[in-house]
Amino acid sequence: MQNRRPAPLLLAALLCPLLSLTAWAEKGKPFHFAHRGGAYEFEENTLFAFRSSYGHGIRGFETDIRMTKDGKLVILHDDSLDRTHNGKGPVEALDSEAAKGITSKKQGEPLLFLDSLLDFLSDKPGLYVEFEMKTSNKKLYPDEAIDGYVRKVYDQITARKPERSTWVFTSFDQRPLKAIKAINPEAEIMLIKGGPLDDGLIAAAKSIGSHRIACKMEGTTRLAVAGAQKQGFIVTGWPGHDLNDYFLGLGLGVDAICSDVPVMFQEYIETKKP
Repeated sequence: MQNRRPAPLLLAALLCPLLSLTAWAEKGKPFHFAHRGGAYEFEENTLFAFRSSYGHGIRGFETDIRMTKDGKLVILHDDSLDRTHNGKGPVEALDSEAAKGITSKKQGEPLLFLDSLLDFLSDKPGLYVEFEMKTSNKKLYPDEAIDGYVRKVYDQITARKPERSTWVFTSFDQRPLKAIKAINPEAEIMLIKGGPLDDGLIAAAKSIGSHRIACKMEGTTRLAVAGAQKQGFIVTGWPGHDLNDYFLGLGLGVDAICSDVPVMFQEYIETKKP
């Protein structure tokens, strides 16, 4: 396993007055899934990360989709290649042939194209996958580019969905989520907020027809989560950097946790099974 961070010493008993960990585990809540394939345990958004998390029993994933200059979809979180890859500047400035020559900094993994990720996922039934559309930077994705980008994303992803799977189109940016709904009003979308759950997030999600929301767990309250769930929302909490975040998600009552250490979560849960 690559880049595993040691688990912190935890006092789970502090949460006992709030809930029974065993009871929540029996209900399978919260569901945890691999943020960028498991960004703290493996090299993020590489095929190696997704394969490794899947091999450890993880059945939920999150990833990030961008588009090259010539319209090919690639998996990359940042506006720039600089942090994670042996490249400079935005991938949006490269054509696909140039992008194929880009490798990751830690393991020399090739820049992952969406097609290759779908090749891996498409024969695995029963998956939960969030495809985040990274369009918030309007210099890279002006209004006039959104519809074309979204159509490519939607067509490519829906053509490869395995059976019994839940695939969700997500974004911090409302523009691509609205565009997805224009293509298919029944499509699963999720609005993400870079802060705690509040009335503003709920109102914004309602305005675009999303019954899924994602928020930072820090600053979010149990009351806010329960209130959203009573209104029919599925609530995902993030980030999940260590086991303390797992316990925080349990305490808040979120439906799912987007985790950078999904295997750590999985191994902890396995030790608690009777």
